[in-house]
Amino acid sequence: MADDKPTLKLAKLQEHKPVKVPVNLPYELNADLEAYATIYEKAYGEKQSIGALIPSMLAGFLASDAGFKKAKRELA
Repeated sequence: MADDKPTLKLAKLQEHKPVKVPVNLPYELNADLEAYATIYEKAYGEKQSIGALIPSMLAGFLASDAGFKKAKRELA
């Protein structure tokens, strides 16, 4: 029988020290994040809030942005 767990780009979350940053999201983006959280729970068997998922999503985005990484090195 095939594995019915979704495959996500986002790995299972690790513990971290949070910093609170208030943000307003467009309705459509929030709806997509809620759907992602539901799929994350199916993939990993663990419920996570949108707020818990966003930091890893942003970290992944920044890690994949070559222009950002180059400019960041130039700031140092």
